[in-house]
Amino acid sequence: MRILLIEDDKMIGEAVKDHVAVSNHAVDWVLCIADAYAAVGPVHYGLILLDLQLPDGSGIEFLQRLRAQEDSTPVIILTARDQISDRIEGLNAGADDYLVKPFNLGELQARIAAVGRRYDGKPQPLVRFADIEIDRPEHRITVAGEKVGLTSREWAVLDLLIARPGTIVPKDRIEEALYAFGAEIESNTVEVYVSRLRKKIGKGRITTVRGLGYSMERE
Repeated sequence: MRILLIEDDKMIGEAVKDHVAVSNHAVDWVLCIADAYAAVGPVHYGLILLDLQLPDGSGIEFLQRLRAQEDSTPVIILTARDQISDRIEGLNAGADDYLVKPFNLGELQARIAAVGRRYDGKPQPLVRFADIEIDRPEHRITVAGEKVGLTSREWAVLDLLIARPGTIVPKDRIEEALYAFGAEIESNTVEVYVSRLRKKIGKGRITTVRGLGYSMERE
């Protein structure tokens, strides 16, 4: 999943970015509201991690503007504001979850996974495709009972494909999920990672829809 982190505290930002990235997510980190608006325009994010007190504006106002534009991207607020009234304001503005600083990075990862499952329409963490079993929160996959190891970018591709079985996922959507800003994207990048996935989970599992993208069927 590609995540936008909006946080001006560099120590917290570095810690969150590194931890979330290790959990097989691509993270774009910005320090202010202006850069956040610039980021959400061209990129489709799976989740936004939002601080409320930013140098050039209010995180609440940013969130309210997103929702006014009918942008339903999941948002988890990360803030030092710990009053009940602050939580109510954030949730009423359209946040999906609210985590008070200082927080445990493991708890943050669990909340990211929970919000992701809700938006995928998959309350159960285990996903099965014939003899493939995928534990999304734990990033574990077995094929015919044998454990298979995937890289973070292979997981990013797989996660998109299994989110909506049978639905065509466009190539450019996969490119967005694979890389954070500044990373070089070669013309055959998506094909390379799809090929690697096929070698690990079975050649016939992922269907190429020429000119459109890729899909994964349950059978």
